[in-house]
Amino acid sequence: MDGMAAMVGRRAMLVLGAGALGLTVAGRQAGRGEGGVPWRWGVDYGPATDPVLARQLDLLVLEPDHPRAIDRLRGPGGLLLGYVSLGEVQKARPYFAALDRAGALRAPNPHWPEARHADLRHPAWRAALLDTVVPAILARGYDGIFMDTLDNAEAMERADPIGGKGMVAAGAALVAALRARFPGIRLMLNRGYAALPEVAPHIDYLLGESMASRWSFADKRYEMLSDSDWAWQAARLRAAKARHPDLVLTTLDYWDPADTRTVAALYARERAAGFSPYVATLALDHLVAEPAG
Repeated sequence: MDGMAAMVGRRAMLVLGAGALGLTVAGRQAGRGEGGVPWRWGVDYGPATDPVLARQLDLLVLEPDHPRAIDRLRGPGGLLLGYVSLGEVQKARPYFAALDRAGALRAPNPHWPEARHADLRHPAWRAALLDTVVPAILARGYDGIFMDTLDNAEAMERADPIGGKGMVAAGAALVAALRARFPGIRLMLNRGYAALPEVAPHIDYLLGESMASRWSFADKRYEMLSDSDWAWQAARLRAAKARHPDLVLTTLDYWDPADTRTVAALYARERAAGFSPYVATLALDHLVAEPAG
């Protein structure tokens, strides 16, 4: 998921009122509701987030570079996280040119050519995140950050074992450095399974993206994944929670919201497994309400 999804159609939180739910702040932060009410989260990288839906969420991931006041999007006890891509940088980011000149950027993402893979080992990228990117997000009033594309580290190291050597270890060290620099903020990670054994103790929320369904770039449609694919990812989520029992496990599936029957089934499947789900469109450019009933 890229934080500029609204601008480039990029990949990669719902609907009961917070006050009506009577959730405590502690319950929201731990990923649990009271009275059997599900804990809810969402993603919206668009510039015009629906405040009514937003204020009904326990946790919401937003694109921080949109110029707007975010206070009206936070419900009672709710948390707002700003998007950060650890493994690649979109050309529209203000720090792209400086990183390119420093040699911290590598090949374009084949699915998203407006984004270049980042060398997680490069000191310029580490310094940009710790000294500029994350502090700017926190200064806008966010409670923490959502860290995306850490999977790129494993992909680059696998594709080029020599040139990419140490990329996964550098990604894990970067997450640890963010926790050390900003000990009081909330950290949410998307996947990053190769680095997860080292990273799990440092994060608060873990996301399994495309758990049961995804967008097929080849066929240009939404599709279901196999049971074995789901089980592979679920095992990694649960292994991380075993290392860090307070870790909140979340999922993100992609599907056509007009097909409410399938969307409802996706929510039910993930909740039955003990995960906190969200189902949305590939663009992630607006909040999608969970089907009623």
